Amino acid sequence: MRGFETGHTVVRRDVHCGGRVWSAQALRVVADTSAALVTACAPGAEARWPALYAKARNGGERSARTEAFDAMAAGQWELMPGVWQETELLLWKPPTAWFSINAFYTPAGMRNWYVNFEHPTRRTPYGFDTFDLAVDLVVDPDLSRWQWKDEDEYRHVRQLGIITDTEHQAVDAARAEALAMIEDRTGPFAEAAAWTSWRWDPAWPAPRLPQPAPAEQTN
Repeated sequence: MRGFETGHTVVRRDVHCGGRVWSAQALRVVADTSAALVTACAPGAEARWPALYAKARNGGERSARTEAFDAMAAGQWELMPGVWQETELLLWKPPTAWFSINAFYTPAGMRNWYVNFEHPTRRTPYGFDTFDLAVDLVVDPDLSRWQWKDEDEYRHVRQLGIITDTEHQAVDAARAEALAMIEDRTGPFAEAAAWTSWRWDPAWPAPRLPQPAPAEQTN
């Protein structure tokens, strides 16, 4: 499949193992190379999320996030329109890695790095599919400190069977790989100064989901 051109709108979809789409996010391509697909979004970017997940995002209710995972395990959710808010995002995703490296920005500058553990990508005509594996690593902008995030949710989805033993082993290996990248300053961390100074191109409108929207069932 041909690479995506800079400025092109693509859709990241999180696809559960049953083939149902859990979420869809419109992104704009910054660069597409053999090493990684780099995309970005800004406030106003269109998305589709499960209703319970949207409730958790809007209200910050941890209980709603737990309910959302329970709904995922039961296969009982419907998607609703959403809009990315508050931060700009730059996302680096190698095709075979079990994580992506993200950076979040506020008007004051880079807020933090964020390693999101997820499936390797599968390219689609619209963009790419992956699947978020719950646990994350939050890193200070200057790479001096880091901490794990959502370990409790990771344990919960493991108990629900959403994350298999094989996926768990892949996440363990990816944790070590991500920490080594921080320590060795490789990947985006080798260009930390450029990433810290990055800003959304004001000539780019916030990305919108294509119409008709990508199918919510992949098989």
